[in-house]
Amino acid sequence: MSVVPLPTRKRLSPEESRDAALEAARALLVEVGPQAVTLKAVAARIGRTHANLLHHFGSADGLQKALIARMAAFVTSTIREAVLRQRGGDQNPSEIVDLAFDAFDSGGAGALASWMILSGNEDALDPILNAIHDLVDDLSADHSKPDQPIEDETLQLVLLALGDALFGAPLTRALGVPRERARELARGLLIAGRKEK
Repeated sequence: MSVVPLPTRKRLSPEESRDAALEAARALLVEVGPQAVTLKAVAARIGRTHANLLHHFGSADGLQKALIARMAAFVTSTIREAVLRQRGGDQNPSEIVDLAFDAFDSGGAGALASWMILSGNEDALDPILNAIHDLVDDLSADHSKPDQPIEDETLQLVLLALGDALFGAPLTRALGVPRERARELARGLLIAGRKEK
């Protein structure tokens, strides 16, 4: 009788294990929704144990906070690069609007942020709020439009993107307007604000 060896799991460094868990958590967030981002579900997806994820994140809240921090860092760095690139040439807010709207909608940031607020875990939003604050501070250093504060543009864009991610599809259907209407409005508001100098 031959003995079939059991498959062995690849040994990952702590950083690789944490990265794999965060990638799996993001995939679950986008595919199923924020309620699916649990230690058990993420562990099952990456072939690790619940205890392994507890070691890295401490709790499901810790996992969600780490996920939103990673998402915020990625989105704000992408937006920062786009803004700096545009400052050297023609400024068209379409790319910035699309990045923000995509992050909150298809990227899952809107659903995760709302889930955290509704479950009483508002402090878990600190990473995204800090990332937005740091981005605004960084970009306002070279912002030469004192009559149009970058804080106002950011507030407007984030609120529109978040609202659209959470309620845009059913509301546009109810109103009989195209699904992209909120993005168009956001672009128009940014363009109009830039012309008002």
